[in-house]
Amino acid sequence: MQELLMIDGLQYSNWSPELFRQMREGGLSAVHATIAYHETARETLSRIGEWNRRFEAFPDLIRPVRQASDIRLAQQEGRVGIFFGFQNCSPIEDDIDLVEVFRQLGVFIMQLTYNNQSLLASGCYEREDNGISRFGRQVIEEMNRVGMLIDMSHSAERSTLEAIELSSRPVIISHANPTSFHAARRNKSDAVLRGIAESGGLLGFSTYPFHLRGGSQCQLSEFCDMVARTADMMGIDHIGIGTDLCQQQPLQVLEWMRNGRWSKAKDYGEGSADNADWPAPLHWFRDSRDFPVIVRGLRERGFAEDEVRKIMGLNWLDLLERGTAPRQ
Repeated sequence: MQELLMIDGLQYSNWSPELFRQMREGGLSAVHATIAYHETARETLSRIGEWNRRFEAFPDLIRPVRQASDIRLAQQEGRVGIFFGFQNCSPIEDDIDLVEVFRQLGVFIMQLTYNNQSLLASGCYEREDNGISRFGRQVIEEMNRVGMLIDMSHSAERSTLEAIELSSRPVIISHANPTSFHAARRNKSDAVLRGIAESGGLLGFSTYPFHLRGGSQCQLSEFCDMVARTADMMGIDHIGIGTDLCQQQPLQVLEWMRNGRWSKAKDYGEGSADNADWPAPLHWFRDSRDFPVIVRGLRERGFAEDEVRKIMGLNWLDLLERGTAPRQ
């Protein structure tokens, strides 16, 4: 049987040769790597520089993805392709020209918000959802032009629906789950998920325990049931995996993600001090080596082999091929 092409639609780990080997052991051909949360443009350039050093130091394990076709090359070479994304619009500051600059540097994906109100849209933790701003409308148009995918994973409902309406290209949720499965504020309503599918976009299912019913005790069968129900609603061509793995990261990284520079007090995300630390991992998905477990679970749930291939990677590949080529 031909090897599955598998893509993880989001990770933010403490990158090392050990983790790169785990990715290959798990069968991954490509990973969407977060390179910015609250970083400025200058700081983000340094994050890209750090990745360039990794590509130089570990050429047998990883390769940069400059265009979607590089993912198939990575699979053929036995390496993991890395494509970049922002979980916030902070790196472009208030300069629309930086959208194209960062796309030219290999950034495929940008979230319009990270939980809070940004210059572009409202985050899912804001009391009021103000929708897409004037600047946001311009940035969406520019992202469409240069081939940078719009990601609404941390955005509020009205902002997300407006982004879908405004965008002439597919809009994605790279890492979240349906609210109908678990009512976390970061998860998405059926209206949003239908809108994502209608845009030609994709939902990447998250294995982060705070996004799952039962948290760290969520069972593989429950996860696969969620995938099956969502496939019925969105269509098999509009779902994938976006684990949100944060491997071997210290607590201060979680605090940077949540607090950035905007708060003097700790922000606890989904609720209270009960989740002030990283959650315990799922027993069936601890790291990238467990991707074959998801494959097995989907097969046992009754997905056909071509459907498994789409969910595990081909849908992501198709989306990247359609959504990241610049327009003339």
